[in-house]
Amino acid sequence: METKNIDHLFRHHSGKMVSVLVRVFGLNHLDIIEDAVQDTFIKASITWRRQQPENPEAWLTKAAKNRVIDIFRKLKTEKKNLPSIQKGTDLIAINEFFLDAEIEDAQLRMIFTACHPKLNPSDRISFALKTVSGFSTKEISSALLTKEDTVKKRLARARRVIKDSKLQFNIPVGAELPNRLESVMEVLYLIFNEGFHSNKKEELIRKDLCGEAMRLCQLLLKNHLTRTSASYALYALMCFHSARLATKTSANNELLDLEHQDRTKWHLPLIELGNMMMFKAVEKSELSCYHFEAAIASEHLRAQRFEDTNWDKILSYYQSLYTIQPMATHILTMAVVCIQQKNFSKAKDYLDQISPNNFEQRAYLYHAALADYFCRTRQNGRAIVALDNALETVNNKQEKEYLLKKKKRLIENGQPK
Repeated sequence: METKNIDHLFRHHSGKMVSVLVRVFGLNHLDIIEDAVQDTFIKASITWRRQQPENPEAWLTKAAKNRVIDIFRKLKTEKKNLPSIQKGTDLIAINEFFLDAEIEDAQLRMIFTACHPKLNPSDRISFALKTVSGFSTKEISSALLTKEDTVKKRLARARRVIKDSKLQFNIPVGAELPNRLESVMEVLYLIFNEGFHSNKKEELIRKDLCGEAMRLCQLLLKNHLTRTSASYALYALMCFHSARLATKTSANNELLDLEHQDRTKWHLPLIELGNMMMFKAVEKSELSCYHFEAAIASEHLRAQRFEDTNWDKILSYYQSLYTIQPMATHILTMAVVCIQQKNFSKAKDYLDQISPNNFEQRAYLYHAALADYFCRTRQNGRAIVALDNALETVNNKQEKEYLLKKKKRLIENGQPK
């Protein structure tokens, strides 16, 4: 099996393995369990070069479970820390944790543990991305637009709090559920975002991460405690964005912006599924940030041509979104919408409210928007400077090539399109 396929399989299933093994052996042994799962991955990458097992997921899960047991035995802590696995009935009981329904339950328990109020909010997100979806520290830093060293400190701090506070591995109920659920949905949103618009150098789209976020969101919708208007809206948003994944790049693997995507290739079944989810999301009156983001995405999908886009409605949605979730990214997008409306004075007002520092690893987005503003207002020299700033800060290869072409067209024709 190719290394790339093993990497994909490991990321997809490592969260499952860690969650189930924690349910079996306890949160106190999380470090050992994560090491065991990592060891299993290394063993698989070597063993599978010769022959791939018929059921790779089952192989990984069984190997990880056995590896944890081996480590505990070597540490001579079996009697204190492990259930008795010598008797057939006890072994059957442990194996029942690996049934599909129990795996789903364990993953929900893990992500809610990661979002426990005793953890710092930023630590919760980093920890959940690591344990539930197998993100590396570099991928987490990209998703959260922060430094790798900061992520490492957050992970270490989260593990320490979990151990010192002796947190329980369960799904919250009652009054504490809404706030915990909000943190969970934020994590899933970030996982999806990293897949939909990756900051990795060589990959613009990571469908595996989009799929993972949607899978975890489905877990929320399957559980009556976590099936809410906001979780339906979040899943609708994921469906709407996923419908456009295949058109974000050309046959030559070049980035295509929304204006130049082939709308006939947008995936209708996902759009229809997103619409169904939105119908459920608005059955109650409360509206979340995901409702407005999904409405914006839906509005783009509704336009048969880019020229038909209802920018007034989209700006209204963004203004409502900013009211409940004041973020620099929303201000930037409102500026972009105003540029499309040719309301350049309002666009400049929005741009003046923010700076590249608000976006860290994605500062190029600010510079690119500023370049569009300068070009549309016939300030080509300043537009070229802004594009140069964007090129200095962009990481992804496809996005860099896209910006280079814009600069070339601007120099040759006076227009970036």
